[in-house]
Amino acid sequence: MKIVKVYSRQLGEELGLKPGDRLLRINGKKVLDHLDYQFRITEENLLVDLEIDGKTVQYDIEKNYDTDLGVEFEEFKVRSCANDCVFCFVDQLPPGMRSTLYFRDGDYRLSYLHGHYITMTNMGQRELDRIVEQRLSPLYVSVHVTDKVLRKKLFLYHKDDRLLNKIKFLTDNGILLHTQIVLMPEQNDGKWLVKTLKDLYQFFPGVNSCSIVPVGLTGHREGLFSIPHITREYAKSMMSEAYTLRSQFPGSDHPFIYFADEWYILAGIPFPPVKAYGNIDLTENGIGQVSAFLKKFTKDKKRIREIAKPGCFTIATGTLIHDIFREAIGGYLNEIPGVSVEVVPVTNRVFGSSVSVSGLLTGRDIIDQLKGRELGSSVWLTHRILNDDGIKTLDDYSLDKISSELGVPVHTSNDSILEIFERNNLG
Repeated sequence: MKIVKVYSRQLGEELGLKPGDRLLRINGKKVLDHLDYQFRITEENLLVDLEIDGKTVQYDIEKNYDTDLGVEFEEFKVRSCANDCVFCFVDQLPPGMRSTLYFRDGDYRLSYLHGHYITMTNMGQRELDRIVEQRLSPLYVSVHVTDKVLRKKLFLYHKDDRLLNKIKFLTDNGILLHTQIVLMPEQNDGKWLVKTLKDLYQFFPGVNSCSIVPVGLTGHREGLFSIPHITREYAKSMMSEAYTLRSQFPGSDHPFIYFADEWYILAGIPFPPVKAYGNIDLTENGIGQVSAFLKKFTKDKKRIREIAKPGCFTIATGTLIHDIFREAIGGYLNEIPGVSVEVVPVTNRVFGSSVSVSGLLTGRDIIDQLKGRELGSSVWLTHRILNDDGIKTLDDYSLDKISSELGVPVHTSNDSILEIFERNNLG
């Protein structure tokens, strides 16, 4: 591992380390990345192999459990996905998006660190052994379908990837897995969905949950595998089976099967209360986001009314959630004396109108559809429109650039209406 920074008055500086030197082994074992380093550096007696100025040097070190080398390493190279799934969002991207979006992430380390869903197709026994040794739990696994023939068709991977064997090995060794199924009409639904759930449920509670997510299809699928869109009628039919499926595959202190928020919105049925989601957090996968948001808003209403001062601003959302926001959020806020809030839907023209979630809105669409409107003192959107660093939209626009184009400050909030009032000079 290449060292890029050495902190002063730390062990690395005492050893004479400099940027450009490399950490090779700890106690005879290769150090491949940050996780390897964090796992192995905790030993109190270390034999450390380093490459300093191009020469291999070995140090015998005695240290405290919580002492490390005091260095910073270059970022590890992310492993790409081994599949070419017929519904992969990367294949449906328009040109001009953020460059990193065109990379298919299939790295189990990011699954552990950040909750990314991976297929495990490119995971061999060495990786499985490492996961068990270093207790990289929980992991998040995209399953979609377990039938071997159908997996080859939908994953475009031309051999059996032994998914269930890998799941058995991990769960037998105490690794917790959260799984997901991206559901496609006429492909992996019906009897295939039931089979997949049955195959996964045999490992419960090791396989601790299974989220069913509607397939996302953009307007850029020319020449790709034909997949029907999720319609309102299909969503109603799917959710009519929800109780039966959950009864067939029950959980314990939380459900085994979860349905993405989009199903409830499309089907026009109430969301479950937050407590129905149990003690696991799958909100970043679109599971329980709306329930959690509305619960927080209800809790914050009194405080919002206490600090609200006269003023007006705009909340922009995707088309999927707009009606809920307009009624539940806008309706309440506009009853507060002196406060005027407009909740505006932004249609996703860059990806296609079928992409309706707020987190996939682009800077171009936000500007094109809000420019020229009376926006008040500011515009607010979900933080999910930005990358993990909170800097750029999917099409590489900064909030400063969007603000400049619209002529008012544009901000994002972290799933909190109260935050808007605290930061928007209204209170």
